[in-house]
Amino acid sequence: MSDIEYNTNGIYQENRASLSERVIDAWSNMRGSTRRLIDEQPSEARLFFYLILSDMIFFLSWSLKVLVAPTSGSVLQMPMEIGLWLVIALFCRSFGMYFFSILLGSGARVMGGTGTWKETRIAVFWGALIAAPFGFLFAIVTVVLTKLGHNYQILNNEWLALTPYWLSLLPFVWGISAGLAEAHGFKRTGAVFVGMALLAASIVFLAVYFRSQGIY
Repeated sequence: MSDIEYNTNGIYQENRASLSERVIDAWSNMRGSTRRLIDEQPSEARLFFYLILSDMIFFLSWSLKVLVAPTSGSVLQMPMEIGLWLVIALFCRSFGMYFFSILLGSGARVMGGTGTWKETRIAVFWGALIAAPFGFLFAIVTVVLTKLGHNYQILNNEWLALTPYWLSLLPFVWGISAGLAEAHGFKRTGAVFVGMALLAASIVFLAVYFRSQGIY
């Protein structure tokens, strides 16, 4: 994008682009966008703002799915579920993303990565924010499928109904993988993505298993 440029000293011009322009630019060049953000040396307050913003979009997308296209529970349970998701989005998710950054940073360093913990946080928080709109988009798709399911029974198939949930993970995993690869100096984003995808699949599998066993 023409508004995203470096000055004569090679330092990124922070005021050149709005947040929305940065996000759109990152969709086409996540690694370059992450590198520019790292070069800016953003403050912790700014990184936390990005994290909270992704939390809010996460909350909105899940609120839409729970309120308009609930997969389980009665209508009387909705206020409790919404309250629970609010706590997860604003508190547990935020804490979890810091912990997630530590795990990813440690793993990357073991594999030869050179990024610092702050650079890892930049990659993870920025990647989460870049992916958040896709999560909201897939929430809308879920709602549409639910509404159409009243007329087309095939759309009520459980696996078809859950497809948007799984697809919404792909932008999240890819965004963080590309950012992490750039932050730690890995040449191949694909290798990081495969590792992240396997990690995400393992977490989802364990979550489904524990839920089937009534553990949570």
